[in-house]
Amino acid sequence: MRMAVSVTAALLIIGDEILTGRTKDKNIGYIAEYLTGIGIDLREVRVVPDVEAEIVSAVNALRSRYTYLFTTGGIGPTHDDITADCIAKAFDVGIGHDPRAVAMLRERYTPDELNEARMRMARIPDGADLIENPISKAPGFKIGNVFVMAGVPSIMQAMLDLVAPTLQTGTRMTIETVEAEGLAEGIYAAGLSEIANTYPGTSIGSYPSFSTAGFRNQIVVRGKDPAEVTKAVADIHALLGRLKGDRAPL
Repeated sequence: MRMAVSVTAALLIIGDEILTGRTKDKNIGYIAEYLTGIGIDLREVRVVPDVEAEIVSAVNALRSRYTYLFTTGGIGPTHDDITADCIAKAFDVGIGHDPRAVAMLRERYTPDELNEARMRMARIPDGADLIENPISKAPGFKIGNVFVMAGVPSIMQAMLDLVAPTLQTGTRMTIETVEAEGLAEGIYAAGLSEIANTYPGTSIGSYPSFSTAGFRNQIVVRGKDPAEVTKAVADIHALLGRLKGDRAPL
């Protein structure tokens, strides 16, 4: 049997505006789905404020724990955009205006427009590779196993498309959804727990929701062994069938 290969990642969201609720994050779901689709397991997401000590601490903790760390936010032109400096401090390297980054900015701005504030976006930690920005030109960068990307969703997505081909990927997740029609979680919870214990290589979750159409329960099975996922799904269908039969009117 082919061994499932696990490649892991963490995501660090940087910015006071996320924590105060002023900006509603749109990157977590996109990145999670994107990485899952190419065979990378997103294991942890953290949100930190624009505080150097907290950013440095989070970067060092997460980059040492996972195959990759992706960050979003804090690479713009204002005084609170401190991500590049924090990454340099985390890696204990210098930082300065990178000629490659300056050249990219000159493609967008005239000499008069390329002021001191905008030049902040060309400050890159020593030894980092640039991540091009086809939308607004200000680049992100990669150093070690850390990918530093913009917080603006459209720019982040373009950067992620560019770095994805360079990433090591593992076995892709197989995901199946079972509709638990007409059954509340409390009715099938015990049986579902037994199935989860039978297939430890899978992750089985129950997700209730409410809509104008009424109450709905979905059971989602995830795993990297498609055969095991198929067996777990079959057992869940059998469980739900038995429970519905027990509840059928005489």
